[in-house]
Amino acid sequence: METNRTSGSIWKNILSFSLPYLLSYFLQTLYGMADLFIIGQYEGVASTTAVSVGSQVMHMLTVMIVGLAMGTTVSIGQAVGGGDRKKAAVCVGNTTVLFLGTSLVLMAALLCCVRPIVAATSTPAAAVEGTVQYLTICFIGIPFITAYNVISSIFRGMGDSKSPMIFIAVACAVNIGLDVLFMGPMQMGPAGAALGTTLSQAVSVAVSFGMMRRQKDGLEVRKSDFRLQKPVMKKLLSIGVPIALQDGLIQVAFMVITIIVNQRGLTDAAAVGIVEKVIAFLFLVPSSMLSTVSALGAQNIGAGKPERAVRTLWYASAIAAGFGLVVSFLMQWIAEPVVGLFTSDEAAIAAGAAYLRGYIWDSFFAGIHFCFSGYFCAVGRSGLSFLHNIIAIALVRIPGALLTSRMFPDTLLPMGLATACGSLVSVLICVIAFSALRRKESLKEKNVRG
Repeated sequence: METNRTSGSIWKNILSFSLPYLLSYFLQTLYGMADLFIIGQYEGVASTTAVSVGSQVMHMLTVMIVGLAMGTTVSIGQAVGGGDRKKAAVCVGNTTVLFLGTSLVLMAALLCCVRPIVAATSTPAAAVEGTVQYLTICFIGIPFITAYNVISSIFRGMGDSKSPMIFIAVACAVNIGLDVLFMGPMQMGPAGAALGTTLSQAVSVAVSFGMMRRQKDGLEVRKSDFRLQKPVMKKLLSIGVPIALQDGLIQVAFMVITIIVNQRGLTDAAAVGIVEKVIAFLFLVPSSMLSTVSALGAQNIGAGKPERAVRTLWYASAIAAGFGLVVSFLMQWIAEPVVGLFTSDEAAIAAGAAYLRGYIWDSFFAGIHFCFSGYFCAVGRSGLSFLHNIIAIALVRIPGALLTSRMFPDTLLPMGLATACGSLVSVLICVIAFSALRRKESLKEKNVRG
């Protein structure tokens, strides 16, 4: 359903778009956490670690797909904001062809590399076979994962964040039910967790196609729109590729941190895996604000209202930063009970709580630079988002994790703080880049008037 968000209250537009998106992220994270929670009730630490490592690999792939699809969201958003429905339909057609081919190639390539990938993550020996089973099944499901995220990006570009919420709600319900069945009575272990995830995504895609067919006010996509057009593909890729690479390298950085932690032993590996799930849950607000700023900002840029895009950035940043500050202080008091929801192992709880107390500050700093990244995407400067993340990864996140792991072998707290420091660097770079961009735009306007 197409919704134009270039007029009216900015606060209202942010809330009406972000709340369904937030709930979508909540549900998506819930069924990701469900795998870890349910297997922890039926299996031991080795199976928990297998699902944890495998889900991190899949999360990396998923965020790269979502990042690439950002080009679709922004392109459609700008077309809708400018009232050009034909251009939006062409974007949909070209996106479909691009991602269909990408998903099939990716599936085939990754199925050939399952064991090398598991070896590269330094997965503890006891968890290797479980991780291989988990990834093999999930890799087969890549076309479904891709289809869901691309369809969602199309709806969000049109200003509709409610329909993707329905898609993921269906997937969440199906996944939890299948997890209990496969890992409980059927005792399938990590393979059951992966099968539940893959089948639930397939059901979600089926539901989304059904909803698209029933909508009478949607875009009219014709056969000719599926013919690749160089200008359209160039725009989709120029926005999406930097974001996909950025998100992929961020996940690589976290995988490197996982490798470092895996070398410390099974307890620390399980603890970090659990905390990553908790952080993913708490990052719901920053992530929803990023997508809100990119989608709403794109529509306003397309409508020739750049100042509304800037105000959207500031309002969303205030929401994300405020949330991050509250949860960062709160987690200093309740870290152990939170980690204890996923394991009864006292050593893992203690290690995870220490890591969480440091890592949680990332929710504050990342909330801010996520919003800036959304704005940079909306104005077609996603390369700036790529730049600040790469600098933070290369100079702070990975070196900091490696250094603190060696200097503090008995606690994970400094490693968590190192990650938060990486986001602080990103915030500083974003502020500088945004100020330079605004000055450049201001000078351009003066020259035009002069």
